[in-house]
Formats: sequence, C-alpha cells, structure tokens
Amino acid sequence: MSPHFTLEIPAGARQRLACGWLLLALVALALSGVFSVLLVLSRAPLTKDWFALVDFFQVALVVHVDLSVLVWFVAFGGVFWSLNSTPRLLGMGWGALGTAVAGTALMTVAPFAGNGHPIMANYIPVLDEPVFLTGLAVFAAGVLLLVLRGMASVPRVGVRLEPGAALRFGLNTSLVSAAVALIAFGWSYLAAPAVAGPKAYYELLFWGGGHVLQFTWTLLMFVAWLWLAGAARVPAPLTPRTVLLLFGIGLASVFLTPVIYLAYDVGTVEHHRWHTWLMRFGGGLAIVPFMLALAIGLARAAPAAGSERPLRAAILASLVLFGAGGAIGAMIHGSNVRIPAHYHGSIVGVTLAFMGLAYYLLPRFGYGEVAERWARPQLWLYAGGQLLHVIGLVWSGGYGVQRKVAGAAQALRSWEETAAMGVMGIGGLLAIAGGMLFLVLAFHAMLRNTPQAAIAAHAR
Repeated sequence: MSPHFTLEIPAGARQRLACGWLLLALVALALSGVFSVLLVLSRAPLTKDWFALVDFFQVALVVHVDLSVLVWFVAFGGVFWSLNSTPRLLGMGWGALGTAVAGTALMTVAPFAGNGHPIMANYIPVLDEPVFLTGLAVFAAGVLLLVLRGMASVPRVGVRLEPGAALRFGLNTSLVSAAVALIAFGWSYLAAPAVAGPKAYYELLFWGGGHVLQFTWTLLMFVAWLWLAGAARVPAPLTPRTVLLLFGIGLASVFLTPVIYLAYDVGTVEHHRWHTWLMRFGGGLAIVPFMLALAIGLARAAPAAGSERPLRAAILASLVLFGAGGAIGAMIHGSNVRIPAHYHGSIVGVTLAFMGLAYYLLPRFGYGEVAERWARPQLWLYAGGQLLHVIGLVWSGGYGVQRKVAGAAQALRSWEETAAMGVMGIGGLLAIAGGMLFLVLAFHAMLRNTPQAAIAAHAR
C-alpha cells in the first residue's frame, strides 16, 4: 500500500502567519493581473496616450513578471515554511512578512512614481530607478528574514522515515536552496565587474542566483505534488526513504553553485555556461522519477470523490505543463521565443501545483471551501490556455521569431508566423481568464470565513 504523504497544519500563530503569506501571494497575483490589463491598454490605439511613459508596455511587463513569478513563488514558500516551523522567532516571521509586503508595494507603485527605464534581465527584470530598486531591495530583505527564520525554526525530521517526515525534509531542502540563492545574489553583487550598460550589469547580477531559485521552486513543487497526492488518494509508488533520496538528489546540484563562483569570475562566459548546464542537466535528476511516480499514481487511483477531483486535476495539469516546459528546454537553439515557451511551461507547472494546494488549504485555514464545479474548470481553463500559449511560442520559435519584442518589432513575415503568434495570443487570453477565475474563487472563499469555520478548521 502506498504511503499517505501529508503535512500537519498547526493551529494558532503559525497558521495565521501562513495565512498572511497566502494573502500576499494572492494579492501579488491580483496586482499582476492589473498590470496585464495595463499591458493591453498601453498598446491599444485609443488608450496608449494615457500613459506618460513612452515604453510603458515594457515598464508594466517588468512589474507584471516580478509580481506573478517572484513575489507569488516567494510568498507561497512563506506558506510552506511557516507551516513547517516551530513557534520560535514568530516575531521575526511577522517582520519578514511585513518587510516583503512593503517591498511589494514599492515595486507596484514604481511605474507611477518614477521615470524608470525597463531592463528585461533574465529571472528578475527591473526598472532602473530608485523607487523600484528600493522596493526590490526591501523585498529581498524580507526574503532573507523569511529564510533565516525558517532555518532557525525547522522542526526535527526525526529518525522514523514516515511520510510527513519526508515532506518536512523536502521543505528543508528548499530552504537550503533558497539560502544558496541569496548567497549567490550577494556574491554576484560583490564580484560583478564593471560592464557597459545596466542591461549587462543586471544580467550578471541575477544570473547565478536566478538559476538556483529555479531549484527552490521545483523542490517546493515536489512537496506540493506529494501533499496533493495524499489529500486526493493518489497512490504514488514512492516510499518515504525513496522520497528522501530524491529530495537529496534535487538539492545536490545546488551545492555546485559555490564551486562555479570559486572556479570562474562572475563576468566570464564559463560562469554563464556552467549555471545553464547545471540547471539543464542537474535539475532533471529528481524530476523524472517524481513525474513518473505521480503519473502512475494517477493511472492507478480509484475514482475520485467530489473534493478530490480539483486536487487530481491540479496534479495532472502541473505534470503536463512542467513536462512540456522541460521538453521544450531540450529543443532550444539560439535566442527566440522557444526560450519563453520553456520557462512559461515550467513556471506554470509550479503555479498549477500551488493553485491546487491553495484550494486544499483554504478550508483548513478556516476559510470557505471552493466548490468542485468551479475549481476544476478553472484549473483546466488556466492550464489549457497556457498550453496553447506555449504551443504558439514553440511554433513561432521554429520560424525564428525573436523574444522580448512586441508589435511591428516582431517582423512576422509569413501567415504561418502570424498564425502561430495568434495561437499564442488566444492561449494567453484564456490563461488570463483562468487566472482571474482562480483569484475570484480564492478571495470569495476567504470572504466566507466565519468563526464556526475557523473553529472547525482548528479542530481538524
């Protein structure tokens, strides 16, 4: 019989702290949705003149990406790490949340408060102006406090290899990965050579740490997969001992990051290439066994009850999108839109796992439960739209359509290229609708919070 992987949800202050991080995650997604609307308005003929900045499209794109990826993922990490903690240093935990909220607020208002020049750097795009950069630094300070508090307050995993201990070990590996990412960012900041132009500087600054963050998100996704599988009665054929081994393998590549920094200067081609190779080859060592185990579990699972169907949908959709992103990554040659297709698939795979877990956690935090008749269509709408978006990008990349350009700058030369980008656009619109529906369902559940629901949740 397959083990039932689950994590205990603590009552009291730690649960409230996790709720705070979940609220930040949802607000960040909502704000990123606002900026996605501004992206459209800033390019539309009748509304483009409303915006003071000529390049407001890229300005809005910077904030949209940072809110929907960086803040969303970090905040969900805060949910995990707050649940997987002892009551120690709770004040530090609330300080981390408050600092992260302040940094997010500054980044959000920066397009309207300054005259920032957008820098489309990989992993963390920025506005090269004081308000945004201050917000990013404040947010980074909040992440530092979050990680330090998480590492100082982790509960003992114990010597018994039971399923809950395996998941706690997985969360511990994600904390270590996040700590290494912060060290890499700091190392790059201190060691980055003088370069011509801000684009090259921010590319060097975020390259190493940005790669390590991808390991962090993947490790958190593994935990979400197993937790969802346990909650949805999906019999993943993995023992706790095997899960511990896979988490260890997933973390092993992270420890090569300092070796790259010691072996090659930050500004060298070798430093750049080794981080790329590390993520391409080292990142997949644990991914394939986890994906196969979950796929087998879904195939063998007994028919799902009502509340289990959205959780299984989240697992399956996450596996499909994350797998598509990984497969596309092996096809990348040169700089074209296959690159965003790769990371869109991978990022959305993580996001779908977090969405499914949010549906599971909301009623256990004392909020209302999202009805299966809404949750499952939302997940498939979002996943299907993103899959179309990715297919359109891969199709376009085959014709050499370049990344990080819009409008006439794309230089679409044939009807095939136009059709491919049309598929991408339709998929993007469907994904936006799915994302907005997720927020409506999640905030509606939070607004349905009652004392009776909270008492029942604590009792569970």
